[in-house]
Amino acid sequence: MTKEPMYYFSHHMIPCCFLAFCAITVQAAEPLPSWNDGPAKQAIIDFVETVTDENSDDFVPADQRVATFDNDGTLWSEQPMYGQAAFVMDRVKALAPQHPEWQTTQPYSAVLQGDMAAVAAGGHRALLELVMATHAGMTTDEFEAIVTQWITTARHPKTGRLYTEMVYQPMLELLDYLRSNGFKTFIVSGGGVDFMRPWTQRVYGIPPEQVVGSSVKCRFEVRDGSPVVIRLPELNFIDDKEGKPVGIQQHIGQRPTMAFGNSDGDYEMLQWTTAGDGPRFGMLIHHTDADRESAYDRESSIGKLERGLDDARAKGWVLVDMKQDWSKIFPDLKKR
Repeated sequence: MTKEPMYYFSHHMIPCCFLAFCAITVQAAEPLPSWNDGPAKQAIIDFVETVTDENSDDFVPADQRVATFDNDGTLWSEQPMYGQAAFVMDRVKALAPQHPEWQTTQPYSAVLQGDMAAVAAGGHRALLELVMATHAGMTTDEFEAIVTQWITTARHPKTGRLYTEMVYQPMLELLDYLRSNGFKTFIVSGGGVDFMRPWTQRVYGIPPEQVVGSSVKCRFEVRDGSPVVIRLPELNFIDDKEGKPVGIQQHIGQRPTMAFGNSDGDYEMLQWTTAGDGPRFGMLIHHTDADRESAYDRESSIGKLERGLDDARAKGWVLVDMKQDWSKIFPDLKKR
């Protein structure tokens, strides 16, 4: 008859095993693992622990815990061009066979010839024309399908990663950390709201209704017996700079408790957030890591950070040094 094996633990082994288990548990529960220990990481943790402590004078009820995040340069990379700008360029190329006149008409011919300097020289007016030509004249469902197909295949020109792999690992951890502490997280971006909404849930865990962005005007129609919403070639709202507090008020309806950005386009959002009563938190991501990502601030045409860099200390905003404060920039690539 086979006897079941017997296992023996001495009274000396039990405390050791217990301590080892506790050490593993504490390590697994450590917040923000890709953030190096320092003032920036500690400021986040101290603030969150304070506002979620019911015994604290600065306790903030869960229904008032709102955190807003810029997207370009704050949650994912924005160099050498905004992700949506790359989408626009690809759409121009895809639509070019239907528009032979684009071969000799600016700014379209510059895009087709790959002359980004000429595109940039056209300024905001040229970019707006390109956006309207590629983002309007279709239903919202059609546009969503186009964006979804592009975002699942388009790759960053420098790294070869998918654009959705150009997100910042420390910020993904921050989003999770805040949500685990009762915060509702929103994107408040100058980018197109309908460009972001098809993929933000999958990439950031932020649902479409918690995305605020720039938009075009739309119109309801019934086509072939089916109700549709048509995207028109007219601007509706620009969610940038002074537009961000307006967008927050119109779409979210309450002043954020925390706000995160990376450029002077986010200045007013942080300014409005931190001017509110009670505990408030503002943070700017300073791109200082030329080796792992990009280094830019005052002179950059994309993500310019000058005013915020000068005023952060006086306003009590936390300035994150990407090179010093982040042990990892991007998530590990999954095997394909």
